[in-house]
Amino acid sequence: MKDGMIRACTMDHAARYGEIYAAAFSGEPWNDPWKPEDAEVHVRELLESMQSYGLEYVIDGLVVGFILGTSMLFHYGRTFEINDLAVDPAWQRRGIAKELMDRCLADLKSQGIVAVHLITAGEGILPAFYERYGFQKEQEVILMGKEL
Repeated sequence: MKDGMIRACTMDHAARYGEIYAAAFSGEPWNDPWKPEDAEVHVRELLESMQSYGLEYVIDGLVVGFILGTSMLFHYGRTFEINDLAVDPAWQRRGIAKELMDRCLADLKSQGIVAVHLITAGEGILPAFYERYGFQKEQEVILMGKEL
């Protein structure tokens, strides 16, 4: 997609990110019943982190996608977790996620980030998308959870 512009995420667009997030994650493969106002809170909390970094994709003044995450220092260097990569369903399958990922990874490398992590669906098209960027299933750690 060559008619879009990538620029830094801004708190001014948090409501739009929430709309995109809710629409994208309410569909396949997640099918999570996000409300836009809850998704906006989710995004705002990430943006408020002192270590947040994100990019938005804009076409004709409209934000149509974004990538957002936070970094953390470990003994072996600073790592980055991609918390969100979402494209408005009306704009999906046009290479926007690819452009956001390409730019994000290049920026993170130039900032000295030593590793990037993310959590995604275990099946469907998403693992293959991330594998194209060299992401692999972790062998040394597992995701554990507990409902309260």
